[in-house]
Amino acid sequence: MASSSEAATANSEGHAAEGAERRDFLKMVTLATAAVGVCAVAWPFIDSMNPAKDTIAAGSPIDVDLSQVAPGQQIVVLWREKPILLVNRPAEALKTLQSSAMINRLRDPDSRVLQQPPYADNWHRSVKPEWAVLVGICTHLGCLPQYFPNPSANTPVADWPGGYLCPCHGSKYDLAGRVWQGVPAPFNLPVPPYNFLDARTVRIGENPPNVTYSLNDIVQI
Repeated sequence: MASSSEAATANSEGHAAEGAERRDFLKMVTLATAAVGVCAVAWPFIDSMNPAKDTIAAGSPIDVDLSQVAPGQQIVVLWREKPILLVNRPAEALKTLQSSAMINRLRDPDSRVLQQPPYADNWHRSVKPEWAVLVGICTHLGCLPQYFPNPSANTPVADWPGGYLCPCHGSKYDLAGRVWQGVPAPFNLPVPPYNFLDARTVRIGENPPNVTYSLNDIVQI
């Protein structure tokens, strides 16, 4: 039979263990509550970077300020619930788009299939060579291509000149959204209707004057 001192010690150790468990539990609750609080604060800020839901649903044009987008950087906005990719293409990237090494890899380098408006029917598939404006939906099965702008040891495919890679089935596009040969995707990435209001503000969803074009006109999105 245990002595009274042994029983007291065991009882004390039991209370200590219960206290430690309670402190751990309260710490977890506190951290979880804090995390929820941070998310609650952060989400409105992040969400404010995109247009309001009613604007997206209505398909109204949206204006995007490009003044803070550095060369080589991509931003993504939503228009009509579609991701629109906007890339500031540096001079080296534009050279790559025109190189025979790149052009020889492409299925439709001259954009003969209607996947863009007439004002983007050129080698850079855009209004301004330095700015790419693309619908970021793979023309294979509608996945979201990932942005890999530069050749590096971290790119997921060998001999990579820069562009987009679809993680679902390996379809590849260059930085003008032109699809590579030998991949599942059949067409270039679509170009949405858009125009520049000034040197650094682009309006997605509105054509330049005297041009009629919509995504309903293209072969596939």
